[in-house]
Amino acid sequence: MAPLDNAFHSLHQNGLLVLANVADAGGARMVERLGGKAVATSSAAMAWSHGYQDGNKLPLDLLSTTVKSMARVLSVPLTVDIEGGYSDDLKQVGQVINAVIAAGAVGINIEDGLGSPELLVRKVDVARTVADRAGVKLFVNVRTDVYLKNLFPAEQRLEELLKRAALYAAAGADGLFAAGVIDADEIATVCRETRLPVNLLSRDGLPSLDELKRLGVRRLSAGSSIAEFLHGAMGALVSSFLDNGQLDTHALKAHTYGELNALMAAKTE
Repeated sequence: MAPLDNAFHSLHQNGLLVLANVADAGGARMVERLGGKAVATSSAAMAWSHGYQDGNKLPLDLLSTTVKSMARVLSVPLTVDIEGGYSDDLKQVGQVINAVIAAGAVGINIEDGLGSPELLVRKVDVARTVADRAGVKLFVNVRTDVYLKNLFPAEQRLEELLKRAALYAAAGADGLFAAGVIDADEIATVCRETRLPVNLLSRDGLPSLDELKRLGVRRLSAGSSIAEFLHGAMGALVSSFLDNGQLDTHALKAHTYGELNALMAAKTE
């Protein structure tokens, strides 16, 4: 069997890799048992599972031990969402990447967010250096938030995304996470104009799996959606049990990302 890092790269070459993002070892085991060809974390889901907000809040020791616990139960590749590297200090970013590789990850997601594309280029360079030193063919999936965070007016978004895609490809990225793109014509353009395997985020209005394959998409991620439903369901079950000692499953629904992130805000001293 090919090493897991080589295997993960190969999964992006043909067909559509569907990743059900999870937060812990139990979820990772379930995804593999249900046929997942690889397992991905959601930074938000992982943070919430430890009582932290998403957004560079999760301590490195918790990130590292959680990844290690997931890798222990898996025989398929594991890729870890490290947000923006949990820092803009390149030395600290390198420490984060080294920690998740040492814990068993063979892929990472790293994002530009509200930062400059040039900063993310430097982070990608750090990732390549750290991975080479560790002897791991790390799959660096670069997420650009041009669409997801509405960084530009609608008429400028596609052009800006393609500029960033070219910049990240030249920097050594292995994949492009065009989070927030849902229009079929724009998806086709992104897939045509970048040499990187294109990753999309599951959202309402996204084309079907068959259509995504036809358009050239190589990877589809659930993001935090699974965790949002699970926490919403848990809240409804707990509420009914506290009220009447019964587990009412009839009105289960997801919490929103905003509700969950607000819930995990640190208590004031």
